[in-house]
Amino acid sequence: MDVRIGIVGLALALCGSAGAQDIAAPVPVPLWPGPAPMAQGTAADDVPTLTAYMPAQNPTKTAVIIAPGGGYQHLSMEKEGSDCAKWLNAHGVAAFVLKYRLGPKYHHPAELGDAQRAIRTVRAKAAEWGIAPDHIGMWGFSAGGHLTASAGTLFDKGPAASADAIDKESARPDFLVLSYPVITLEDPFVHKGSRQYLLGDSPDPKLVELLSPEKHVTKETPPTFIYSTTDDQTVPIMNSVMFYAALVAAKVPAEMHIFGHGPHGTGLAPGFPDLKGWPDLLATWMRSRGLMEKQ
Repeated sequence: MDVRIGIVGLALALCGSAGAQDIAAPVPVPLWPGPAPMAQGTAADDVPTLTAYMPAQNPTKTAVIIAPGGGYQHLSMEKEGSDCAKWLNAHGVAAFVLKYRLGPKYHHPAELGDAQRAIRTVRAKAAEWGIAPDHIGMWGFSAGGHLTASAGTLFDKGPAASADAIDKESARPDFLVLSYPVITLEDPFVHKGSRQYLLGDSPDPKLVELLSPEKHVTKETPPTFIYSTTDDQTVPIMNSVMFYAALVAAKVPAEMHIFGHGPHGTGLAPGFPDLKGWPDLLATWMRSRGLMEKQ
């Protein structure tokens, strides 16, 4: 596959770069043409980006925005980013790896704003990239799973009066994939590091409640696939269970696979014989929903 196709399209669409044809590999492109909202500078950690990975063919016209994990303090950009993008490409699906802003420098709402801008951007450029505007999902790992679940419960349709054409687009993802996600920010099952880096040392309880996605699932929440392990020692398994229960209660299509044993942060789990089949389960789920070509 020639990844230049994808990055050229992204570069031209977001930046209008005349030299994009010379790009030989995927590169990150800023989500905003100027400083991002709430930007505190112009360093790399002030600039949220997307990196496009385009398949040779995309028969279902599906795109997935990938949010790597890292406790809202760093990002696992390879194992939970580019590796997953290449897996999606191999299955005929477009992928966009999101680099979102992090704590302690940035707190909410910067992170959610970055995710929403990514969704709006892909939707705004869907026709140019051969993507169906109703086949745009989001896949998050760990804290990136919290960001993904937040995007799936705290979305808006986009302000029609905005002068920015991208911001007029809906920020609702059409489906969610959550891999060993952080979900609740409330005790006793919170991953405390994620809460601290997202909200600071003494967050307002109302903000903690707002950013606990299990409390905000409705019938409008997108269909969701969840993968976790029971003995995850980093993020309690009840995070996944609580979100799944909320989806079922709201009658949202949901599928969850909880493996008995396995550490946190496995990515696609190539080095874990008991877990490495989980991406096949995701592929089956996506095929059943018309999001990936049937074999």
